Amino acid sequence: MSITPTEQKIIELLDNGDKHALDLLYENYSNSLYGVILKITINEEIAQDALQETFIKVWKNAHKYDSSKAKLFTWLFRIARNTAIDKLRSFNNRYHKEVQIDKSNVYILPSSNLNQDVLDIKEHVGRLDKKYQIVLEALFFQGMTQQEASDELNIPLGTIKSRLKIGLRELKKVYDPE
Repeated sequence: MSITPTEQKIIELLDNGDKHALDLLYENYSNSLYGVILKITINEEIAQDALQETFIKVWKNAHKYDSSKAKLFTWLFRIARNTAIDKLRSFNNRYHKEVQIDKSNVYILPSSNLNQDVLDIKEHVGRLDKKYQIVLEALFFQGMTQQEASDELNIPLGTIKSRLKIGLRELKKVYDPE
């Protein structure tokens, strides 16, 4: 394999840990690598991130390059290709895990399904003993977990659970008097 003088210089700089190697790599190979990455990711933002990550990987793994096994561009190409594939997979996984509000029916609440009897729940909670009100308020209206309510209210966790159970039982009497 013939090595160009520029490649030889870059390889020497990489071997010596000279940061000038990154400048030369970027100057000589960034356009080609970006083209490869963009073809895989089909997204300019992801491609730019992947290109940057490629150069970071090249710098960190410079000691692994063996000119007897591959040309410098081939080695760079493999790193760029694998990085692009990883970035694309990561993006796709993250995209599919995010809630797609426009594709969700979570926020669509038909008014016919609302139970008009429970719209005044805060009023009924307000009629309970104060110790039950505090716990129900923390858990249901402030969104705390039982442990968070215990910590915040300085009430033992077991007491939180008991007051929750009793408070819900009292509310059940209001909504289901039978």
